Amino acid sequence: MTTPSGTAAHVLVQQLETYGVEYVFGTCGHTNIALLDALANSSIEFVIARHEQSAAHAADGYARASGKTGVVLMHVGPGLMNGVTGVATAAFDSVPLVGISGDVPSYYAGRHPHQEVNLHADADQTAIYRSFVKRAWTVHRVEDLTRHTERAFWTATSGRPGAVLLNVPMDVFSRPLSSVRIPALPGNTDLPHPTRHQIDRIADLLTRAARPLIYVGGGLRDHTEDLLALAEHLDIPVAHSLMAKGTVPDRHPLLMGMTGFWGLELTNEYTRTADVVLALGTRFAETDSSSWDPAYTWGFPPGRLIQVDLDPAEIGRNYPVEIGVVADAGETVAAVRRAVSATAPDGVHREGLRERITAVRTELFESSRERGTSDAFPLRPERILRDLRDVLPDDAILVTDVGWNKNGVAQCYELPEGGRFITPGGLSTMGFGPAAAVGVQTAQPARTVVALIGDGGMSAQLPALPMAVEQGLPVVFVVMNNRAHGTIADLQAANFGASYGCEFRDRDGNAYSPDFAALGRACGADGYRPTSADEFRKHLQEAVANRRTAVVDVAMVNEPVPTPGHWNIKDIYQGRF
Repeated sequence: MTTPSGTAAHVLVQQLETYGVEYVFGTCGHTNIALLDALANSSIEFVIARHEQSAAHAADGYARASGKTGVVLMHVGPGLMNGVTGVATAAFDSVPLVGISGDVPSYYAGRHPHQEVNLHADADQTAIYRSFVKRAWTVHRVEDLTRHTERAFWTATSGRPGAVLLNVPMDVFSRPLSSVRIPALPGNTDLPHPTRHQIDRIADLLTRAARPLIYVGGGLRDHTEDLLALAEHLDIPVAHSLMAKGTVPDRHPLLMGMTGFWGLELTNEYTRTADVVLALGTRFAETDSSSWDPAYTWGFPPGRLIQVDLDPAEIGRNYPVEIGVVADAGETVAAVRRAVSATAPDGVHREGLRERITAVRTELFESSRERGTSDAFPLRPERILRDLRDVLPDDAILVTDVGWNKNGVAQCYELPEGGRFITPGGLSTMGFGPAAAVGVQTAQPARTVVALIGDGGMSAQLPALPMAVEQGLPVVFVVMNNRAHGTIADLQAANFGASYGCEFRDRDGNAYSPDFAALGRACGADGYRPTSADEFRKHLQEAVANRRTAVVDVAMVNEPVPTPGHWNIKDIYQGRF
């Protein structure tokens, strides 16, 4: 039976349309089908995901690729709990996402109706999310629905973006709501500005520094031209966090690359000895900072840190700061560039710096390509990366999971200037890649999108395959299949002498893997399972050219990613605390 047109569900759909929502990713349940019924006759497309984690990752990928707010719809109880990992991944990476969850009828709250989260505490399923979302609302009165929805979208996108939760008891969706005003989102709002005094101090420190460095994090989303102009004018090298790969072209002569555990020796040596560091939109995560051990990456003090971030909680969280600026990183770097141009019009030249960086970076890329020339099968991971680099168009988007497909790509894959690298940073979530790629392709239908994932990640998010097929999306799932959780298997073998519980084996001890290519074909996608290096390249070319959902399941040897930096977990394994 169709819900009456004057219900809160229909008003909410009108509000979502007003806010520019094009897609809602999610799953159905008895608590949210009134909203689905209202969506059926709207301009918004509902993308059914079969599992709430898949839905949340897809909404996350859509938001990252489109610049718009992702929306995920969940059911009460187990549905909402299934979505935790996906919503938290978006939250940790500062991605604007609005989760909408159905809940038990408001008048049954606390009586433990079907699927209510209520055992040893008062019924409040939003409490499950409160440790990582920016804010969670429960709509107690139907009259509050539009106001809470406006607050949810504003909170998700304002300041440091992030995830929020809007929890709606199922009876609220079906209650009448007419003659209601849909509140507009705040307009013409500015992010916090740096002060003139801060800009002048930053410009002075950078100009007088003997060994300055610009460190770029995922929070720098625009003004990249100003960043490069500043770096080139003062001849300042640039390093980046994992999340910021691609912000500066990989072949730029001042780009040193990623820092920390997977960073180059040149980069980590420079970060240890830099006298002034301008850090833009970064929280200095553990892996980017070699577990904050000054023997490997950052040296504060004696180095002086200028930290610019929208979130005041990040200023000085992991290192003491000389200047802390709560402001938009892009606007700040643009202002510093203008100030430096005025106070040091002739710029600075550092003898041999660009040549040294270029030599080290060139050797990195060429050595990786050389290691990738081997025709041995199963393939070395760098052979897979080499063929991807050669076959994919320059504007392709790589969406990765965790392992070689994330850390190896960030370290030694030469990303074309028009390409993009999307990866889970804060939570390093296995299973992000497959479903996120579906969301990315939804946002960028004309571009080539590759989900570069391990067999563990593909196994974790199998619902992404039918979701891509149903939507007619030409995502290419490249499964780097080493029949193991390879990175963890390496850690265990290196520190405990053997790998147990990390490799996929049958009862007889033989290496085991599902046939992901056959699974792809069973879902209606193209499926390829190459048996040689030449076949992998050929199948990859076919998959990209055909513009259909495809799975390329390629056997790979398990090799560790080179780790010039340090990760404290190794000390812990050896009993060094």
